[in-house]
Amino acid sequence: MTVCEICNDNKASLRRPKTLQKLCKICFIRVFETEVHNTIMKHNLFYRGEKVAIGASGGKDSTVLAYVLKTLNERYDYGVEFVLLAIDEGIKGYRDDSLETVDRNRVQYEMPLTVVSYQQLYNWTMDDIVEAIGTKNNCTYCGVFRRQALDRGALSLGIHHIVTGHNADDMAETVLMNILRGDIARLDRCTEIITQSADSPAKRSKPLKYAYEKEIVLYAHFLQLDYFSTECTHSPEAFRGTARTLIKNLEAIQPSTIIDIIYSGEAITLKRKASGRQQVQQTCQRCGYISSNKICKACVLLESLNKNRPKIPVGHDTIPTLASTAKHLHNLTF
Repeated sequence: MTVCEICNDNKASLRRPKTLQKLCKICFIRVFETEVHNTIMKHNLFYRGEKVAIGASGGKDSTVLAYVLKTLNERYDYGVEFVLLAIDEGIKGYRDDSLETVDRNRVQYEMPLTVVSYQQLYNWTMDDIVEAIGTKNNCTYCGVFRRQALDRGALSLGIHHIVTGHNADDMAETVLMNILRGDIARLDRCTEIITQSADSPAKRSKPLKYAYEKEIVLYAHFLQLDYFSTECTHSPEAFRGTARTLIKNLEAIQPSTIIDIIYSGEAITLKRKASGRQQVQQTCQRCGYISSNKICKACVLLESLNKNRPKIPVGHDTIPTLASTAKHLHNLTF
């Protein structure tokens, strides 16, 4: 019998992907939770009395994030109020099913849930967008819309901190993607655990930054967490898949590849141009939302979509005002 390398008592149930340690189920769960706690404490992610929105999709990452934050909040007395914030992109057969999982998580973890939809915010669903432009660049639209939808949802709840389920694999993929695309600006900040831009009223943090995807799956499996596992039907051609395949191939040769890439990304420091223009927070001239430009990215994309859409009768805004958005969000809160 192979014995757990930590407790030296129980039978080892797995070889840990990150360190190759042989661990029993109990020790693995404890180590996983302790590492997330250490990440939170090292980077001062929360403060007592803070209200934080968990970006919930129903997938393994956000489900594990919600569960582990609830567990650690109770164990270490963070004094933080967590709520679930989900986005309905309007993808039939995918998002509608995953939102059912999120609603079950609401009950299981005793956290309030708010759902924000693309249809109400932008008068478009992702199914409509894909039908209009195809699948080549649809992830660009979804990324911009989703980010703003999360911001709008958080703002309607009076929240200025959103935590997301980005894991170590995601971080490593992003580093490689930025290198492959030559995106120097993003490469310099893509490994930051806390981010905030002039386009957003809320900061974002990633408590699972150093957690391997395989270990997240194992954690969810051992605790029998309820999550949705189907991939987005509109993302098979996403560029991220190329980076993911490369990393998986490298990981098969050297398990530390993922964390090594993250550490490399963290070590990169780029020279700043003294004359570089600083982003200034302002409001979009069309929708009135926070933006670093005169017209926000969402409105720019909406303009390209609406060019080929039939005219909307006078009195029906394509882009809701912040007041109307807040009203919609209030009605969507469970």
